[in-house]
Amino acid sequence: MKGKIEKYFKISNLGSNIKTEVMGGTTTFFAMSYIIFVQPAMLAGTGMDFGAITVATCLSCFISIITMGLLTNYPIAIAPGMGQNIFFAYTVCAAAASGGMGFTWQEALSGVFWAGLLFLIITILRIQTKLINILPDNLKYGISGGIGMLIALLGLKWAGIIVAEKGAITGLGDMQSPPVLLSIFGILLTSVLIQRKVTGAILIGIIATSLAGLPFGIFSYSGIVSLPPSIEPTLFKFDLFGIFRHPEFLTVIFMFFFLDIFDTMGTLVGLADFAGYYKDGEIPRADTVLKIDAAGTVFGAALGTSTLTSYLESTTGIAAGAKTGMANIITGFLFLAALFFYPLVSMIGGGFDNPDGITLYPSIAPILILVGCFIMKSIVKVNWDEPSEAVPAFLTILVMGMSSSIPGGLAFGFVSYSIIKLFSGKTKDVHPIIHIISLLFILRYVFL
Repeated sequence: MKGKIEKYFKISNLGSNIKTEVMGGTTTFFAMSYIIFVQPAMLAGTGMDFGAITVATCLSCFISIITMGLLTNYPIAIAPGMGQNIFFAYTVCAAAASGGMGFTWQEALSGVFWAGLLFLIITILRIQTKLINILPDNLKYGISGGIGMLIALLGLKWAGIIVAEKGAITGLGDMQSPPVLLSIFGILLTSVLIQRKVTGAILIGIIATSLAGLPFGIFSYSGIVSLPPSIEPTLFKFDLFGIFRHPEFLTVIFMFFFLDIFDTMGTLVGLADFAGYYKDGEIPRADTVLKIDAAGTVFGAALGTSTLTSYLESTTGIAAGAKTGMANIITGFLFLAALFFYPLVSMIGGGFDNPDGITLYPSIAPILILVGCFIMKSIVKVNWDEPSEAVPAFLTILVMGMSSSIPGGLAFGFVSYSIIKLFSGKTKDVHPIIHIISLLFILRYVFL
């Protein structure tokens, strides 16, 4: 068996060994396992069943990660994307009164399904790279920064550090509240662990913060191991065709598609650069990676979870020595094993209801804040000395973060980019498709 594994994954040929691949796969799992706790907490607010989301998340990760390892021989792991899950829960499914679109979670899953299918089609046709290249670099950096800001602000809200305040955009929460103090502890502890390059720093931070909250009644211990809950409440519960009776739903599909292709391509480029996968300026088997990513999104929507994408946390496993898809086999099976730790997941991700009736997530909030911090680093690449590039990027970041609306941020970014370039005599710098997208955003806000 060992010889067959060596031969299939070409482990020796690529300068690795089974022990190193196991260590690399385990490292990747610990680096990205926070999604097991975050995803149910994020989507349960839409009315979805917490336990079913947990199972859907773990199963979709297991299948996608294993498939990636077997078909590409890359140690690239896949999971529900941060940013896409927030768009799902806080824009598509949120009530109109709070700035959302008011769709049901079943309709939102349909949007994920159709967007994944569209992504798969354009990948088969090999036109995905052209779409990414059309998007101006500074707008790309602004979009990443905006998503990072949105994630971090949500984390601050979940921590209770910032609260809604009459007469102001936001206010400072009760700094003497145990959940708030616990969240701050989690931020600082996890930051120190990351700084010291501790393997599984984020997972350790989540568990340590949760344990610290037990004596204060913030969390209630209900065990560690059990049989997985049922996936039936979300399995195939999407409304594939009924949703098209809403004209605005085309915007939802486009947004899920746009975020998925942008996130996946950006992550793949980053991973390839880090791992040295480039050969003659190209990434071997890149189309297969993207097809698996897109198929994972379709499969995940059927199970009951939001858009799947390649995870930049795979770099931790690569840094630990992983060079082949064998590492993915380990990562995938660890996600499957995580299904049997549901009591722990529900304790950590279930939240704490404070006296004001607001649910706080002291263990999860620090992770959102730190992930947002790391995603926002892209803003240093914005050309701040060129107003026609800087202003659209800045508006994208500001509107996306402060309005909690990814489509709103994109609309301000695209439309301002087109108009400023047009009236600055820089029309030749803009691809016609950017103007078309800007026009569609304008029509969307005028007529829908």
